Amino acid sequence: MSLKPPETKLQATPIAQPTTRIARGAGMDSVDPNHVANVANVANVANVANVATDESEPHSGSLTTVLIAVGANLVIAIAKTVAAVMTGSASMIAESAHSWADAGNGTLLIVAEKKAVKPADSSHPLGYGKESYVWSMIAAFGVFMAGSIVSIYTGITEWNAAESETNYTIGFIILAVAFVLEGFSLGQAYLQSKKHGEAINVSAIGYVINTSNPTLRGVFFEDLAAVIGLAVAAASMGMHAYTGQPFWDALGSIIVGILLGAVAIFLISRNRDFLVGYKVSEQIHGYALSELLNHADIDSVSYLHLEWVGPKKIFMVAAVDIAGNQKEREIAHKFEAIENQFRKDPLFQEVILTLSVPDADVLTLPDIVTPL
Repeated sequence: MSLKPPETKLQATPIAQPTTRIARGAGMDSVDPNHVANVANVANVANVANVATDESEPHSGSLTTVLIAVGANLVIAIAKTVAAVMTGSASMIAESAHSWADAGNGTLLIVAEKKAVKPADSSHPLGYGKESYVWSMIAAFGVFMAGSIVSIYTGITEWNAAESETNYTIGFIILAVAFVLEGFSLGQAYLQSKKHGEAINVSAIGYVINTSNPTLRGVFFEDLAAVIGLAVAAASMGMHAYTGQPFWDALGSIIVGILLGAVAIFLISRNRDFLVGYKVSEQIHGYALSELLNHADIDSVSYLHLEWVGPKKIFMVAAVDIAGNQKEREIAHKFEAIENQFRKDPLFQEVILTLSVPDADVLTLPDIVTPL
C-alpha cells in the first residue's frame, strides 16, 4: 500500500478505545481472553495501517523523490542527446528518447501530486485524489509509449545500416555518468519503498506494486527501467564496437523500446485498477473493521465497503447496529459523531454509516490479525 525520505510518522488516530464486548447485538459485555489478545493484535495493525498507506507526510516524500528523478533525467537527457548526435548510435538515440520520456513522465507526476491534494468541494465531495491516477496514466501512455515507439523505430531503421568506425568513448562516459545518477534516483525510491514495506513484512517491490501512491510506483519503475536500459545500451554499443556489426546497436535500441513499452503497459494497468475501484488489502479492511467493532457505541457491523478514492485515501460505507435502545434522533446524532471521529483519521476521506437491517449477518474479526 501506498510510499518517504525523512519525515515525521503519524501514529494511528485513536478513533475508539478497544473494548472487550463479544456478545454483539445481544447488549451484553463480557471478557474473553482470546478476544483480549486479538484486541491487542488489532491495535498493532492500527499502527501498521498508517505506515502501509503512507499517512505520514503523504505527499512530501513522493514529491521529493519525483523532483530528484526529474532533475537527474533532464541532465541525463541533454547529455545523451549530445552523445547521440556525436556518435550516431541507435542505442544512444533510444536512450536519449528514454531519458526525455522519463523527464516528461516526472513532470506529469508532479502535476498528479498537486492535483490530488486539492480539497473536496460541492462538485467533488470525495476530493480530487483520483486525478493522481488520471495524470499518471496520461504520463505512462503518452510519454512512455512515445519513447518506446521512437526507440523501436530507430532500431528497425538502423538494423541493416552500413558498418561504421564510430568512436563510442564519449557514449560510454555519458552512460557511466547516467548510471550513477539514475542509480541514485532509484535508490531513493527503493529506500522509500523498503522502509514502509518492512513495516508490513513485504518486499520493496511488493510494496511499490500494490501501493495506492502512483507517484512512487511511476518513479520506481521508471528508474528501474532506466538502469536496465543503460546496461542494455552499453552492452549493445560494446558489441558494435567489438564486432563492427551495426545490428548489435540496433538490437539494443529495440530492446530499450520494448522495455519502455512494457513499463508503460504495467503502469497503465495499475492506474486503471485504482480508477475503476481497487480492492483494499485485508490488513486495511481489518483495521477499519476493528475500529468500528471496538467503538463503544457500536454493537455490530453487518456491511463494510472500502474503496480507494486517491493516494492513501479511502471512502468507507458501513451498516452498523448501535448499542442500547436509542431513539431515531439520538441514533442520527451518534452516527454523525462517529463519522466525524473517523474523518479525523487521515486514512478516511469520507465515512457514511447506516443502520443494519434486522437479523442481518454480522462481520467479525479473524482470530489473528496479521500483516499482508
